Amino acid sequence: MLRLILALLLCAPAIARAQGTLSADAEARWVPFTLTTANHLRFAMTVDGVAAQALLDTGLNHSAVSRDFARRAKLTIDPQGAAAGVALGGSIRVDWAATKSVAFGALDRSGGRVAVIDLPKLLASASGDADVLVGTDLISPHALDIDFANRRFRLLPSGRMPFTGTRVPLSVQSGSGLYLTQAMLAKTRLRPLLIDTGDGGALSIARSAWRTAAIRGAQVTSTIAYGAGGVVDAGLTVTDAVSLGGQPTGPIEVRIEADGGFAKQVRVVGRVGTGLLLRYRVLLDPGAGQMLLSPNPDAPPAPLKSTSGLLLGYDRARLRVLHVMAGGPAAKAGWKADDLICQVDGQAVALTANGGVDVRWGTDAPGRVVRLTMCDGAARTLTLARFY
Repeated sequence: MLRLILALLLCAPAIARAQGTLSADAEARWVPFTLTTANHLRFAMTVDGVAAQALLDTGLNHSAVSRDFARRAKLTIDPQGAAAGVALGGSIRVDWAATKSVAFGALDRSGGRVAVIDLPKLLASASGDADVLVGTDLISPHALDIDFANRRFRLLPSGRMPFTGTRVPLSVQSGSGLYLTQAMLAKTRLRPLLIDTGDGGALSIARSAWRTAAIRGAQVTSTIAYGAGGVVDAGLTVTDAVSLGGQPTGPIEVRIEADGGFAKQVRVVGRVGTGLLLRYRVLLDPGAGQMLLSPNPDAPPAPLKSTSGLLLGYDRARLRVLHVMAGGPAAKAGWKADDLICQVDGQAVALTANGGVDVRWGTDAPGRVVRLTMCDGAARTLTLARFY
């Protein structure tokens, strides 16, 4: 699946951070969320009393609002505060605006600032019209309890143990405030790893870490993801060699990214995303130095592997090829990025009733022959096969 990753490191103006407070009934103040197609946690909140749709993003060290929302909420942007933020795929412009209040669930913050940024255009199609990205500046003083099975989360005082589970080390990175943990890939310890709920994937690691693990027999293809700063190329494999807190995760997708870039600037070897976290009920409590994991009874099955070798996007009643995966049937047949498909097995490309696109044929059984009509009228066939 194509991923949209919101990891972003912002350098804030040198002012004291405003601290939010939790209500006395914090345990009862669950926040319902929707898990979007991009695996983002979408929920309702207010900024200066203005209703907003937010995404929970622990890969972001300072909460941010879109420029459209800043105008709607009449936030005043500091003309002297512009800076550059470090994002996956490049850098972005960051402005700053003061707020009177920020509230969701049990949390209420008076004063403080938010970043003002251009949210990625793909975000709207993947996760709806989000106005706010809630980062670790708002949540790190507290424990965050995410109940994926019931699509809800809450903030609790640090030190609470609302459920039993496997303990994994968790800390806050000095200077940035980002959440750090560790995992094992075969016999290789991956440390530090960024906990990033703004990344819908399972696990992303640097190429050097993948080489060190040297997993025999692993088949690696290629993929792309969209970061806040642009497109990111990566390798892709599925492995059952990952463990958290000594417990195997089961088969998960692992993205293998180039050394350097965002990971180097943030000083991590990779990221744990929502695609892995949603297999559990999760407690993130950096104040207590731990992440607590309890298996989610409704965890998704093992990841589907592409058998077509095509990453596709919907484009005005057409399927546009965004990437041709290395070693796959499409690559061997000479497909290219930006090829346009208008019909699949004689059926015109169209949105489904829920506004999505049916591309399940791209992960169907090996050996199936799919008839594809290109938008220039050419007819092609693609024989599905396993290749990673």
